[in-house]
Amino acid sequence: QLHVVESGGGLVQPGGSLRLSCEASEFTFKHYAIGWFRQAPGKEREGVSAVSSSGDTTVYADSVKGRFTISRDAAKNTVYLQMNSLEPEDTGVYYCAASPFPLLTTLPYEYWGQGIQVTVSS
Repeated sequence: QLHVVESGGGLVQPGGSLRLSCEASEFTFKHYAIGWFRQAPGKEREGVSAVSSSGDTTVYADSVKGRFTISRDAAKNTVYLQMNSLEPEDTGVYYCAASPFPLLTTLPYEYWGQGIQVTVSS
């Protein structure tokens, strides 16, 4: 079975941190890259970060480089997105998804989670 489920969102003040989790089925975790995307109200969904199935390749959007870190935990079939120095512009619904390739475009992603809200506000 192929699926991913997000958790860990919430409300945080500017400059704060959050860690998002994307739990995948074992098959998905072993054979697919996992990407994180976000969508703000009135805007298109954009790629934030992605990691290959082996963990050897990670990619980040320019807007989050140096602030966000993607990682994998094979024992838990989970991909994490550690978000530091959060800004109001990071607000949105965050989705994780599975794809054959670790890209920041939505096209190759076949399996999507339900999304989770992240709000950065004072």
